[in-house]
Parts: sequence; structure tokens; C-alpha cells
Amino acid sequence: MLDEIKQIEQNAICLYTEQEVEAALDDLATVITSKLHDQNPLVLCVINGGIVTTGKLLPRLKFPLTLDSIYASRYCNSTAGTDIQWLYLPTTPLTGRNVLIIDDILDEGHTLQAIAAYCRQQGANTVYSAVLLDKNIGHSKPIQADFIGLEVANLYLFGYGMDYKAYLRNAAGIYACKEIL
Repeated sequence: MLDEIKQIEQNAICLYTEQEVEAALDDLATVITSKLHDQNPLVLCVINGGIVTTGKLLPRLKFPLTLDSIYASRYCNSTAGTDIQWLYLPTTPLTGRNVLIIDDILDEGHTLQAIAAYCRQQGANTVYSAVLLDKNIGHSKPIQADFIGLEVANLYLFGYGMDYKAYLRNAAGIYACKEIL
């Protein structure tokens, strides 16, 4: 398995450098702050992919907020998936809260749509979503993110929280897997 991971990493194409991603995070934080600075939001980090984006955004958000997590996955460390698996739900009550869901990427949109629906079912006042990347999949999605850092083509990606078979989330930059182009 490690040989495969090394091969993927060595042959990957860098789409965004670390500096470009950090600049996008600065811009994303500015837009989020202008919209939510007075709303005392509950930030929901979508585990595992959203950990890096959330961790990088939090210090840039200069307003009161609380943090919790949610873990809903279609992929479960695979490169494809269909059904959403709910692995962890927030412990903070959502009733009456303004919620900001933060994830790494908006791909097909099914997971983000399910998480937003869950938040509304739990009584959230408003539900916003922020993604580091919005993938152009060539057709409409069931949900659009409110805040977007960068746009990417429909490629298999890793880095900044996105993985290849549970590896490479820690890559400093956004990379496309050449073998899966």
C-alpha cells in the first residue's frame, strides 16, 4: 500500500501551492467574517476532510463562535462511495443556532446536503456552508456552498485534508492524482 501512495504522490500534479491555498483561506475568512461576525455561529467541522480547513480558518475568524464536529462520509477511506454513513453527530444542541459547516471540498454535494438537512432538522436557525474547494463536476449539485475558497476541475484530489485511500491529507498544496485523471 505504501508503494502505491508514494507513486501517487510522486506523479501528482500540483494545482494550487501552499501559498495559493493560504491566500484563498485569508479571502475565505474575510468573506465569512463579513457575513457572520455578529451571529455567534456554531462551527461544525466535517471530519476527516474538513479538519485542516477548519483548523486553518478558525484563527482567521475574529468573532465569537463555538466549535463542534460531525462525521458523515460517503467514501470511508475509499476512492468511491454511495450511501452516507453517520459516524459522529455534534454534542452541541443545534436548536436556535446559526450553523457554519466547514468542509474540504464540495464534490457531488450529497454529503453536504445531508449534513445541512440534519442541522435544519435539529432546529438550527440558519445553516451556512464553507468549503475550501468547489469541484466543477459538469452538472448541477443538490446544494451550493455559501463560501468558497477555490474552484477546481473534476479531478481526483488530495492535500489540505483531502485524501487518497486515507493517505496524503497532510500534503501542503492541492494535488490531482495523475493516475486517476
